[in-house]
Amino acid sequence: MELPFSESYRIKMVEPIRRTTRAEREKWIKEAKYNLFNLKSEYVFVDLLTDSGTGAMSDRQWSELMLGDESYAGASSFYKFKNAITEITGLEYVLPTHQGRAAENVLFSVLVKEGNIVPGNSHFDTTKGHIESRKARAVDCTIDEAFDTTLIHPFKGNIDLDKLEKVMRESADKVPFIILTITCNSSGGQPVSIGNMKAVRQIADKYGKKVIMDSARFAENAYFIKIREEGYRDKTIREIVREMFSYADVITMSAKKDAIVNIGGFIAMRDKELYKSSSVFEIVYEGYLTYGGLAGRDLNAIAQGLYEGTDFDYLETRIRQVEYLGNILLGYGIPIQQPIGGHAIFVDAKRFLPHIRKEEFVAQTLAVHLFVEAGVRGVEIGALLADRDPVTRENRYPELELMRLAIPRRVYTNNHMDLVAAGLKNIWDRRNTIKSGFKIVREAPIMRHFTIELEKI
Repeated sequence: MELPFSESYRIKMVEPIRRTTRAEREKWIKEAKYNLFNLKSEYVFVDLLTDSGTGAMSDRQWSELMLGDESYAGASSFYKFKNAITEITGLEYVLPTHQGRAAENVLFSVLVKEGNIVPGNSHFDTTKGHIESRKARAVDCTIDEAFDTTLIHPFKGNIDLDKLEKVMRESADKVPFIILTITCNSSGGQPVSIGNMKAVRQIADKYGKKVIMDSARFAENAYFIKIREEGYRDKTIREIVREMFSYADVITMSAKKDAIVNIGGFIAMRDKELYKSSSVFEIVYEGYLTYGGLAGRDLNAIAQGLYEGTDFDYLETRIRQVEYLGNILLGYGIPIQQPIGGHAIFVDAKRFLPHIRKEEFVAQTLAVHLFVEAGVRGVEIGALLADRDPVTRENRYPELELMRLAIPRRVYTNNHMDLVAAGLKNIWDRRNTIKSGFKIVREAPIMRHFTIELEKI
């Protein structure tokens, strides 16, 4: 008899979570102005809002916390952190930051100017926000296959090389760099192939441009390359990672994802002069160069987490849990982005609720119903997150309208995934009773989805 697949860890500590009633959840979401970010965490039974900073650290990471050097400058923790990053990525110059968007803020303060055009693969919210707040424009060059959630394609995060070439041919003088997000969150946690990275590098070299990789989920991307891309089955995760980053000039990272910590990020780069320029903004925004907004203990935990996060057995356990939930939903006939991505299940809200108008924020409507139904908090990756056009101030309606269920690392059991699936199945069975969505009553001028206030239509 073949042994079943099982987790590559065992549980050492637990945290109680409270079961709530439907009446309580209806009251709480109304008080939160139908914004799931506004909910108190104690109101949520299974929290799939994000996989960022919500993972469970290992015993070895907790041990590293006790070894933190809290010196203001030159702490040994920084060198442990820096050496781990350089060993894994091959990039020499490292700046710590308190999280991923801080890394973007520091780096883009050097590189992005008013009027610039930044091509990439479905820029995520903070990336686009940092570009547009500097009066530049993000141009999505993702392959068209990414926008058909029924299509099976191994690398839906890939950049369409013809789209990229067109941008470069027409506007190269306005392009400071090309950005690759690995895995690509906005297209459903979809990976980018080595072949595509190599081709993007060639186009960048042709026009003399840098390649930046948003690397929050780089290890999960490497796992998919190992499993799906020809010629990589016998490579280790770290060998694949080294090749991936050989095509980058700079990487930014939210360590709250694949380094499995609760806070932290970094920039790593090859160019010493860019490092010097970025260091000025690092000190202004984040702190001294060897702590960058983090305690020494956090730097230690990140270093250890990077080694654990690039372990194949860990990655297989993590990604198989995501697949477990996705396969149950597919069995129910619930429409999701396929193939299943690395960190989350992305429910296709347009196909789930085709009768709800796009102006009523379809994915947000589904997310609110899931919380009321089962106490599960997901997040909208759709028109609210897409924000308004910075020039016309009209709502932007992306091709994909998704509800993301981001699964924290090493936190929930498959029993929790069963509950999530049952909640969605109940809504699926009564989907035609959902008659309308929401309208905006208050919003911020940029990255509005975090603080938006809504009311029922």
